[in-house]
Amino acid sequence: VRSYRASIPSFGIQAAREAERGGGGGSDGLRVDCGEVAICGMSNGRLSTQGGMEIRTHKPEEECCLGPACWLWDFLRRSGAAGFFLPLSGGADSSSVATIVGAMCIMVTKAAQADPSGDVAADCRRVCGKLDENEMDGGKWVPASPQEMAGLVLHTTFMGTENSSAATLSRAERLGEAIGSYHLSIKIDLMVEAVLKVFTLTTGRTPQFSSRGGTWSEDLALQNIQARLRMVTAYLFAQLLPWVRGRRGFLLVLGSANVDEGLRGYMTKYDCSSADLNPIGAISKGDLKRMLQWASEEYGYTVLSEIGSAPPTAELRPITDSEQEEHTQTDEEDMGMTYAELGLYGRLRKISRCGPVSMFKKLCVTWSNLSPSEVAEKVKRFFFYYSANRHKMCTVTPAYHAEAYSPDDNRFDLRQFLYNTRWTRQFSVIDALVESDSNRKEENADKKKDS
Repeated sequence: VRSYRASIPSFGIQAAREAERGGGGGSDGLRVDCGEVAICGMSNGRLSTQGGMEIRTHKPEEECCLGPACWLWDFLRRSGAAGFFLPLSGGADSSSVATIVGAMCIMVTKAAQADPSGDVAADCRRVCGKLDENEMDGGKWVPASPQEMAGLVLHTTFMGTENSSAATLSRAERLGEAIGSYHLSIKIDLMVEAVLKVFTLTTGRTPQFSSRGGTWSEDLALQNIQARLRMVTAYLFAQLLPWVRGRRGFLLVLGSANVDEGLRGYMTKYDCSSADLNPIGAISKGDLKRMLQWASEEYGYTVLSEIGSAPPTAELRPITDSEQEEHTQTDEEDMGMTYAELGLYGRLRKISRCGPVSMFKKLCVTWSNLSPSEVAEKVKRFFFYYSANRHKMCTVTPAYHAEAYSPDDNRFDLRQFLYNTRWTRQFSVIDALVESDSNRKEENADKKKDS
């Protein structure tokens, strides 16, 4: 309620100050003397204005790509880091981050080639570790191509397990090759086995996946340990890869959790969503997929079309015999809701400042094809998971804010993180509205029978 009231100020600060000075607007408003400033030019002794300037508006897909790309370059050149490290899974999220870094390399290379003596070229030489070579070639080194620059600043690694598919491995390798990153493919099964062996030696119990007779808690723990070990591995490689390549410095680790996953809480705390920077932390899954399609056509990264059309999957559970051809652990099935629904929930919650009851009322109109009871079930499910997982937003990686629906608790969406997950009063009001609608429909049906 406070957020909603604050979003509609009755008077702006400037208007209030003007009223205090006695200004009433119109002819009594404050005037600023600009001196001798002409807005017209002289042509053949006559005053003339310039012709209209063509305005180019970026597409939303372009903004989702180019905005974070500029942000990453600004952070990279200021931080003194030697580049970025990205766990590249071959899915839409991590591929979006890789694409954004690729766009950064394209823009920086173009600017450096256009002005080899300029600031961008100087920053590029410093970040790429080419200052020594630069002295030998007369101070004119610039990357010959975006791929050359990407090979120096972007380090990508596919961290597979026995649960990973050959399809995602192939997509990650092909995208790394297209962008030009320094790419590695590794297996982390030995790390997973070592951690589980410690647990077994300590407790005498061995957890199992649900498909192999284990409980839900065992299954979730086995999934989470894979995800968290990837984060530990990412920071190990980020510190040591410059040393391996004979360079100085460190790498900034890039996260790849989108805004929908943060809103729903469909993410492992301290997995690869935990990083130094997250370029897509405030962008929805739908916007990311449209960006991938745009980048596929704009930059010629053809593998992005395949990545964007593939069903999102975590690949943390074993692939059974019946799943060999197509992996069936999809994100939307795990979440119990679609990414399209999550995008709508996020806009209503943050931009429209809806709670459970007001969101239910709005969605009953938007989803007129569903019954009120079905809408109520969806709204209740969302708010349960939102409130149960809100604590994850307190430690979320700093993100580029591209939209107004980010749930980032630290810098953008300052709300409480401890909620009553049962939403007792709100859910009871929704139940009463559903019952009232049902009773009204029964009365109307009875009247039609009587007539």
